Amino acid sequence: MKSLSYPKIAAALLCDVQTLHSSAFTASALSKTLQKVEKRVAKEGLGFLTKSLPRLGKGLDKALAEVEPLDAAALGFTPMPDSKLPLFMGELFQTVLAKDGSVLPRADVISVKSLRQVLYAFYKLELAYDSETEQNVISKFKGTEDEIKHHSINFAHIANVISDCGPLAYEGIRPSWAGKTIHEARKTLSRVFQSFDPLNIHPRHGPGAVSTKEKLWDKYQWTSIPQRITEVYPLDAFFFASLGHVCDSIGEIQRIVDDKEIFARVVLVPKDSRGPRLISMEPLAFQWIQQGLSQAMVSHVERNHLTKWGVRFTDQKPNRWGALLGSQSGKYATLDLNEASDRVTVGLVRLLFPEPLLGCLEACRSLGTELPDGDRVIFHKFAPMGSALCFPVLALTVWSLLTSGLRALGAHVDSDDVYVYGDDVIVPTEMAENAICILETFGLKINRDKSCTKGFFRESCGMDAFRGEPVTPVRFRTPWTSRRCPDALVSWCEYANSLYQRKYFNCYDLIAGSLLSIYGNIPSKDCGLSAPSLEEVPGKCKCTNTRQNSDLQRKECLVWDVRPKSTKREIDGWRMLLRFFTEANSSYELHRRRLPSEPQRPLALPLTDPTTWGQLTKEAFRVREYTFRKRNSLRKCWRHSSIWTAKTNPSVERLWAKFDDSLIKDSL
Repeated sequence: MKSLSYPKIAAALLCDVQTLHSSAFTASALSKTLQKVEKRVAKEGLGFLTKSLPRLGKGLDKALAEVEPLDAAALGFTPMPDSKLPLFMGELFQTVLAKDGSVLPRADVISVKSLRQVLYAFYKLELAYDSETEQNVISKFKGTEDEIKHHSINFAHIANVISDCGPLAYEGIRPSWAGKTIHEARKTLSRVFQSFDPLNIHPRHGPGAVSTKEKLWDKYQWTSIPQRITEVYPLDAFFFASLGHVCDSIGEIQRIVDDKEIFARVVLVPKDSRGPRLISMEPLAFQWIQQGLSQAMVSHVERNHLTKWGVRFTDQKPNRWGALLGSQSGKYATLDLNEASDRVTVGLVRLLFPEPLLGCLEACRSLGTELPDGDRVIFHKFAPMGSALCFPVLALTVWSLLTSGLRALGAHVDSDDVYVYGDDVIVPTEMAENAICILETFGLKINRDKSCTKGFFRESCGMDAFRGEPVTPVRFRTPWTSRRCPDALVSWCEYANSLYQRKYFNCYDLIAGSLLSIYGNIPSKDCGLSAPSLEEVPGKCKCTNTRQNSDLQRKECLVWDVRPKSTKREIDGWRMLLRFFTEANSSYELHRRRLPSEPQRPLALPLTDPTTWGQLTKEAFRVREYTFRKRNSLRKCWRHSSIWTAKTNPSVERLWAKFDDSLIKDSL
């Protein structure tokens, strides 16, 4: 088989679309469309698939959401005669949009799904980016800080006035509804956290890198802890395994704690075809406390009767269902926040959040970050993306402002009217414009192009829906490689399976055939093996290397397996004990959150509880072993399944007997 390429995948997708819509999108129309793709790719390169087609897709989404009609010429596509619709797949566009680019009253949902699949397939592809793109992202980061500076100062000033003057200060805030919103939001968050103890946390390290550059096995060796953290979270109680550990380290404590401020550090990570995402790596000591406080806040908020329906951190289903329902009935609107994590200012957090939580949040917050060129930026935002507190503080800020602001404007808001998952927000459609006004008044920015307040198209938390039907496309993220790569194998098996479930069989065959030519035999899903699998493979390509395990009395198959890379390191006893307490408690927390009636317990207590100890021992935690993040290895392993079968589906054999490059004849 010839090597797989992105244009070939695009051609196979178009072949599948023609099969699904043969009456509207004829074979002749397919041939012309493939020729257009060939010319545009030759002229624009891969940018046609990753930028031009998604641009047309966004135009389609705006038309479906009744933001603005589609105009093909303005989006870089040749329009049809006497129409604003593009010649590219124009036959399908005509089943969705009118000639003026507006959505038809009875737009074909299946056509919408097929169009979005072709237009968005390569939008999220994580491609290499140049230094100019990197500099643009950094410049945008700096520009946002300059924009929000005056907001942060104003909100901090209002907080000081309220602290000095009491309730009378709200009457001087203009507009008057903004004063009522602040008053109500402060009361609401005070009620939410009235029984919350921000000192009752279990600190831990995060899985990522830190700005102070410690390796995984060095994270439990404290070298520098700013004094402003230890004033709130004492060193002996939150940074050492026990009092014995403190006593044995007494000579180091004076050296560890100092007044020196440690900055975060900016890194750029792949996001999609448009360029990288900016992440700020936190200093080691800050991250340690942030992770514990964040976990405690998330657990508390998802249990509290005021917030458990409207604010979610671990379950996207409410927002997904809200988007689906909103697309069917028009009852709910979806709002998308632009640069959400960078626009929640420290002044706004000081204005809304109650003590003693506020003092703890500020104690473990980085004051600034260091850019790749060595420049330092002092934060006016509360926390950048990369901080463990960014997500919970953002969600609670948005939720409290919306629920309080809508009531201040005279709306009746119930606990199940506003849903917030990070920067994805769902509100009743009739309140959408007021919700946008509220958030923008407090310094947040709404992406109106991606916010759906009209029509019957909605998107939230990965759910794209139109008229009650999911129209979310399969988006390729991991770049294709002809070398054996663990991440590529897992990702492209998933892409192929998702396309198979959507009946894109030509594209599935193309991807699956390429995977089989590189990796050899790959099991099918009906084998039930815990390994990368495909929906259907011909019998000759299924796992033939099997054995009967006489010790376990089961049949096993030798298949490719993906495992994270790890290393073993020896550290001193106290640090090893601290790591054991931390990692063991992480497993305990996951178990405890499944039991709503169970009271909070201190760090060391679970280790003396025989029931909990039995639960912990199932986790196979090894205190000397460290697992590298996003570094996987590919190797052959024996796997078993109770439903293993070697039967072959004749229809699949017939299909694969025909498989060759002719499936996308006349393609690129």
